Order: sequence, then structure tokens, then C-alpha cells
Amino acid sequence: MTPAIELLRNQSIRHVIHEYAHDPEHPSYGLEAAEKLRVSPERVFKTLVASLDEKALLVAIVPVATHLDLKALARAAGGKKTRMAAAADVQRSTGYVLGGVSPLAQKRQLRSFIDQSAQQHETIYISAGRRGLEVELGSEELRILLDASFAALSTDKSA
Repeated sequence: MTPAIELLRNQSIRHVIHEYAHDPEHPSYGLEAAEKLRVSPERVFKTLVASLDEKALLVAIVPVATHLDLKALARAAGGKKTRMAAAADVQRSTGYVLGGVSPLAQKRQLRSFIDQSAQQHETIYISAGRRGLEVELGSEELRILLDASFAALSTDKSA
């Protein structure tokens, strides 16, 4: 059991755990989850960590089939500029390994933003804190747990 799943259980949040055999050769952790769980990529969300104005770290939760719009994240956070955080900073601040970063139960809970597209789905899938382990829950429950904000954060990968 991961800290993310323990948090959901302790808070009595309705959720479903989904496990699959992770392929370390797959080019995308998130798209692999969508494929193996046979779920639309629009419902599977990745957890990304960015640095705001070279100071604070932020969490952005966006669909796996999209790119994070760093300018949109900066606007949502009330800053000027964001950039992706270094892998070592992500692992140190969250306590999770890349490809298994959950927005839930991080070592240091970071200010979080969820792409507004999550509100279109009854449930979404996020990392449960380990590669090959996803948790399905309502986007509003996730927002409340994280004290997060919904915002337009993603752009189409083909754009």
C-alpha cells in the first residue's frame, strides 16, 4: 500500500485501485496506464511538478495525452514564469519516483492545480504512488483533498 492509498482510505474517499504490469520500455508512463487499463487517455491524468518564478514548486495534474502549458500554470498560480522541476527536486519534495508521482500524500504537499477537463468526467485516474498502480476517483474529491484549483492547463500534443 502506498501513502496515497492510505490517505484515501483514512479519509474514507471512494476510490478504485487499478494495477497493471508496468513495462519499463514503454515511452510514456501515462499512456501505458491508459492502454493497459483500457481507459480513454482523456481520463488518465499525469502529475507534473514545476518551479514557479525559480522559487516555489507546484503540482500540475493534466491528461496524459496532452502537454502542460507552462504559461497557463504560471497565470493560474499568480506568477510570471514556470519551468519543469528537476527530477531530483521532484523526488525529494514528493517522496515518489518519476513515473509514479502521485499528487496525494506527498512528503511536502505542494500547491496543486488540476486541468479543468477533469470536471468533464465522473471519475479520473491518477498515479497511486508507484509505476503500474493507478487510483480512480472523482475530480472534485481530488480537488478537495489537495485544496487545489481547476484551471485550463493543457494543450493538445499534436499542436
